[in-house]
Amino acid sequence: MEKIAIFVDVQNIYYTTRQRYQRHFDYTAFWRLATSDAQVVVAIAYAIERGDGKQQAFQNILRNIGFTVKLKPYILRRDGSSKGDWDVGITLDVLDYAAEVDRVILLSGDGDFEPLLQKIRRDHGTASDVYGIYGLTAPALIKAADNFIAIAGGLLKADDNRKS
Repeated sequence: MEKIAIFVDVQNIYYTTRQRYQRHFDYTAFWRLATSDAQVVVAIAYAIERGDGKQQAFQNILRNIGFTVKLKPYILRRDGSSKGDWDVGITLDVLDYAAEVDRVILLSGDGDFEPLLQKIRRDHGTASDVYGIYGLTAPALIKAADNFIAIAGGLLKADDNRKS
């Protein structure tokens, strides 16, 4: 049975699916697809904590599915810009687990992860799957992955009134 590690850039997935489809990503459908015939070594969802009740309910849904949820505080700067980026945290965790698994599954469209996928393949022989939105996922990230799985159809919630 293949050993996998799953890493979800929650903000990236939320905003890209909303931009492209005006719908939410279906984490339960994803989990069924990604974990079928696989041993999950670790599954981490990286999110921003704003203290919002709906977000906390969503985070509990992720935990019930099987994810560990890591939270970082939302920071609003004086100039009106905000900060809430998990790129370094995701990278460190991927590097920590890459030698223990056969495949890393990354949910993000962020091209900054391209050298990370190359490094884990080169140093550990670890394969990678990237789940992202066509046209909103960096071409370099798609090219660096062993498999690119487009988020569409069955990976989207039918009912847009539910948060996930």
